[in-house]
Amino acid sequence: MTVWDDLVGQGPTIETLSRAVSDESAMTHAWLFTGPPGSGRSTAARAFAAALQCPDGGCGQCRECRTALDGSHADVKVVATEGLSIKVAEARALVQEAALRPSVGRWRIIIIEDADRLTAYTDAPADALLKALEEPTPRTVWMLCAPSLEDVIVTIRSRSRHVRLRTPPVEAVADLLQRRDGVDPAMALYAARAAQSHIGLARRLARDEQARIRRRDVIAMATKILGVGDAIGAAADLAQIADEESTASSAERDAAERSRLMETLGADPTARTQPPHIRAQVAALEREQKTRATRAARDVVDRALVDLTSIYRDALVLRLRSDVDLVNPDAVDKVRALAGVFTPEQLLEAMDAINEARDRINANVPPLLALEAMALQLRVPRDLGV
Repeated sequence: MTVWDDLVGQGPTIETLSRAVSDESAMTHAWLFTGPPGSGRSTAARAFAAALQCPDGGCGQCRECRTALDGSHADVKVVATEGLSIKVAEARALVQEAALRPSVGRWRIIIIEDADRLTAYTDAPADALLKALEEPTPRTVWMLCAPSLEDVIVTIRSRSRHVRLRTPPVEAVADLLQRRDGVDPAMALYAARAAQSHIGLARRLARDEQARIRRRDVIAMATKILGVGDAIGAAADLAQIADEESTASSAERDAAERSRLMETLGADPTARTQPPHIRAQVAALEREQKTRATRAARDVVDRALVDLTSIYRDALVLRLRSDVDLVNPDAVDKVRALAGVFTPEQLLEAMDAINEARDRINANVPPLLALEAMALQLRVPRDLGV
């Protein structure tokens, strides 16, 4: 067992990071991990942090490895924002923490899992980090994670060493699910293929039946958008699924956070009115929770659109008679139906329409509007036959 066991299909990355652990001349003060969603960017950063703190270079069993991997190590700070962006105050606090000497470990390590949420505007969080990256503190290491180099402003990426992760093979992800989570081999293979090797989504699909049902419903939409009314309805369904899932996942957490806040402030939660200073704190918490819910809903929509893209991708594979495995072999009847009525060019246009919707939502276009515009471009003939 080592700290690298959960980093599947990333041999070159493991080799690069292991060399830096064993030879400090190969180390640098800032690392930028990029790769497609689900490739294991944050897993690589945590494993690297554990290996740097471990006396044996990443045994995976000692206290240093365990605490670094689970985020409880005193000298390993993990920032995983659930909002739309990382705030300036958060970035400045990280800079102050990075200036401290390690307290118990060999290195002080700052991991930012969503470095792409550092904006490039005046007085933005990215600006707050630049001085720390330009004038690094000895024994402090920054580890930034983002989907691609283009998602990080040039002044940050030019001061970081780039490590690119790749999409792991489906078989490697399935093996991880079996080995780590005890998933049945058939289910593990289905989940890994359906998630398109996204490790986190594959684990969720393997363990959550409702997630599998929602995915099947999304895939089925491709064959049901026959007219304008169907398109508007499909967009509304997607938006509703996102809202319901994000609300269900956050309701209990939001209530617990409010309860803890009231207890910390010594307030009576049953009182009809609260003093001004308590109302202000509660309002701030509610704003933060609303932002988190917005981010969660957008993430759910984005996952659904990735799933929707996969059925058009499969139809293109069949249409071109390509010797490539299908993402959705369990929905091959729907895939064949789409392949029978769309030309290869039209299938590519459909995928472009979905990707454009994803870009619009990411650019803060109201999700329902973006989804409606997309769905209108996905209409199929009424004689689809499914």
